[in-house]
Amino acid sequence: MSRMMIISAAAAVIGLGAWFVTSPGSNDTAVTTVDPMGAANAQEAEIDTSGIVDMTMGNPDAPVTVIEYASFTCPHCANFHAGDYEKLKSGYIDTGKINFIYREVYFDRPGLWASMMARCAGTETAFFGMTDLIYEGQSTWARAGDMVAIVDELRRIGRLAGLGDDQMEACLQDADKARTLVAWYQENATEDGIESTPSFVINGTRYSNMAFDDMAAIIDEAAE
Repeated sequence: MSRMMIISAAAAVIGLGAWFVTSPGSNDTAVTTVDPMGAANAQEAEIDTSGIVDMTMGNPDAPVTVIEYASFTCPHCANFHAGDYEKLKSGYIDTGKINFIYREVYFDRPGLWASMMARCAGTETAFFGMTDLIYEGQSTWARAGDMVAIVDELRRIGRLAGLGDDQMEACLQDADKARTLVAWYQENATEDGIESTPSFVINGTRYSNMAFDDMAAIIDEAAE
């Protein structure tokens, strides 16, 4: 297996459209398709991405900014969040030494749904709490089976985080938000030259996945 999951020139979530799972009534589940880019594939400039906010932690005035680009369906990203991320959080984020920004990458439709669910939580604190749960359960929800089963597992995670069913359905059915998130991801990935996940941009310089000690050395040097 390769060390990182490489982003294709046209991510599946853009090329194939997004599946949205809705509950129209009683206990039935319906599956419908929506193209997250719609007609804007040819006119990306028409999508206003200014309403999508970066999810941040740490000290916004810190001398070092670390941006993580990650996909909720990327196993390497889950491994990072289970290990080195905790070291980064305790040693650099919680201590205010860095400004940390998390940006989602969309390889596929489940990754987009997970992002929409995490952002459904509202506040940055709730978002990062959901992010932890999503990565912890990745091996379960991302391999649940068909698309309906995957979304049902994401709903289960949402309930654990305190989200209501109506709140989750509204978020999952928001096709405009999905299109805007995809356009936002494309803008960010193009600007920072992101080709794999996890990737990191530290004070404007892009790095591929690395050992924590190497990352810490780069951060410490940038802070001097």
